[in-house]
Amino acid sequence: MQPSKNYVIKKTFSFKIILFTSLSILTVLSFYNNAFAFDVKQAPAVKPEIAQIQPKAVAVNINATPLSMTLKKPTVQQGQYFEVDIIGAEKNPLVWFNSESFLAFQVGDKAYKALIPVENLTKPGNYVILARTGGWEEKIPVKVLDNRKPIQYIYLDPDKSSLEATNKEINEISSALRLKTEEKYAQGKFSYPSTAVKSSPFGVKRSYNKGPIDSYHKGLDFAGKMGSPVFAPADGKVALTGLEKDGFQVHGNTILIDHGHALSSIYLHLSKIDVKKGDMVTKGQKIGEVGHTGISTGPHLHWGTYLYGTSVDPELFVK
Repeated sequence: MQPSKNYVIKKTFSFKIILFTSLSILTVLSFYNNAFAFDVKQAPAVKPEIAQIQPKAVAVNINATPLSMTLKKPTVQQGQYFEVDIIGAEKNPLVWFNSESFLAFQVGDKAYKALIPVENLTKPGNYVILARTGGWEEKIPVKVLDNRKPIQYIYLDPDKSSLEATNKEINEISSALRLKTEEKYAQGKFSYPSTAVKSSPFGVKRSYNKGPIDSYHKGLDFAGKMGSPVFAPADGKVALTGLEKDGFQVHGNTILIDHGHALSSIYLHLSKIDVKKGDMVTKGQKIGEVGHTGISTGPHLHWGTYLYGTSVDPELFVK
């Protein structure tokens, strides 16, 4: 029995619908496949998360020296100094003591040192030393003790007692004492500038002609004979020479030597000066002769040492 004509038509129609539908689906799938392929080719590659944080890890210097400050001694007497060492700094740190700042000097790779002076009339008690550079700072408690120096009564001749320091000697000496030379000329311990007997120590309180006790001896005296030699106690550069006839009427004939790193030394009352400003001198070199110029009770050498312009005991650099 053969199928009817209507049946054949319906079957043929159904087959066409199925064929059309299949082709449509394939077309759609092909479109999306091409579209997806296009997007993948054009889109930028996504970097892994670790690639984004890697530069931060590389920037950290694990070999960097940590910043730290140490003190040789946390307790000193009036007229002495604190020895401060700082390591790990990229540039010269500043150190504070008793409301005054001091520049530390480089002594090695990221290593710095400062000798912080304690003025002879500083009130005994507890203080703090603060060091700072960049965003880092550190504090260390310190103590200043009374040096218990005696009182010295001095009597001057009438022609000497009326003398006052001139502006010239005050300004020139003050400026030279505050030099902060980066180069360190002096190496090792100092020697004494005179072979004469010591006649007056550093730091004793003084009264002139029974006047008030409002000053102290800012050096170490040697009772040398007139014309006896004066020697440089360490290497340095002559920062100043002054003559009594040119206005140095209190200090007398004067030599001031810069030893570098804010350390300087001064020589007063000389009868002769053998060097000039700018000269480089070496330890043991003769620089002048003992005299009796300026305010002086007799022939002698006054030798003073200064840190950042503050007088400290010369014996500290010899011992």
